[in-house]
Amino acid sequence: MSEGKRRLVIFDVDGTLADSQSDILGAMQLAFAAEGMSCPARSEILGVVGLSLPVLMTVLAADADASTQARLVEGYREAYTTLRAEQGSAVSSPLYPGTAEMLAELRTRPEVVLGVATGKSRRGLDKLIEGHRMQGIFVTQQVADTHPSKPHPSMIMQALSETGVAAESAVMIGDTSFDMEMAAAAGVTGIGVRWGYHGQERLTAAVHMLDSFGDLAPLLDTIWKD
Repeated sequence: MSEGKRRLVIFDVDGTLADSQSDILGAMQLAFAAEGMSCPARSEILGVVGLSLPVLMTVLAADADASTQARLVEGYREAYTTLRAEQGSAVSSPLYPGTAEMLAELRTRPEVVLGVATGKSRRGLDKLIEGHRMQGIFVTQQVADTHPSKPHPSMIMQALSETGVAAESAVMIGDTSFDMEMAAAAGVTGIGVRWGYHGQERLTAAVHMLDSFGDLAPLLDTIWKD
């Protein structure tokens, strides 16, 4: 990797940096139960993680009317907040193995800036960052509150704008097809991870795949070898 040229590494959060599935599944069960509805299967729920919550709910509750879907959204938010408060983000949404070490290594590189692009709300992201003591790590933070849902490229385009990094000098790392399609739409290199919520067969838009975060730094050196 050449020195001096600014690079941007953008991460998805749920399913990429942190495993939030326990709270996601629990909150979804509570939200659907409150409406007297059967909760979708685990695979269906994890299959749409990454979409913004209102969009996600139109998929999981496709047969419900708009007002019911809106109540499900609010019920999910309330339930998720409650579940997270019971244990704290560090326990309820643990980081995947190697995440902390990888972030620490990338932060030693002066040309690299880090960001996140997540379907979480601002409040949810703030709580996760606080719970894992990751304040100050992510220079640009794009959340669902202020953007169209993935795979729209808005989050990445804003991250590029905020950091002044060109698309060819940026990568997007994520576990879902929505992340990889968003990266492709924004003209940045998509790096999929094999440990998240979508199987590799869905990550067809990924340019590269990771087996572990230990492989990320060498991969970035290869991508940015100029």
